[in-house]
Amino acid sequence: MTPQENLARLGITLPPLSTPAAAYVPFVRSGPLVWLSGHIARRNGGVWTGRLGQTMDTAEGQAAARAVAIDLLGTLQAAVGDLGKVRRIVKLVSLVNSTPSYTEQHLVTNGASQLLAEVFGERGQHARSAFGVAQLPLGACLEIEMVAEADE
Repeated sequence: MTPQENLARLGITLPPLSTPAAAYVPFVRSGPLVWLSGHIARRNGGVWTGRLGQTMDTAEGQAAARAVAIDLLGTLQAAVGDLGKVRRIVKLVSLVNSTPSYTEQHLVTNGASQLLAEVFGERGQHARSAFGVAQLPLGACLEIEMVAEADE
């Protein structure tokens, strides 16, 4: 199945490219690589705020990560024109707003990683880093950036 067919099967409609909140661009293309700027978690039209291990649990964090992955896919589609051109998701970097004692950042980030595998199959398997951080812009619970390889 194509990525678009997989998204339809999952009931996912990708959002349009959003305007950056500061002095940066949503993506940069360099040859076959597409570097997507960090996307913060959003829900109900606003920032999804919270801190893992304090106001949020791992399951809610996974839902936030899945939501970020959907936003990233919308940006990736804008960057390449058609998700069918994506050869591979290369890497995710996940920043999780969490307490010093919280240690499940990797499980939170699985929410994004699992969706990418559902959409792209083997091409969605990627390298990854997940970090706990003291705070994120606007109090967001999570921020994820992505690198993908796509046909030019």
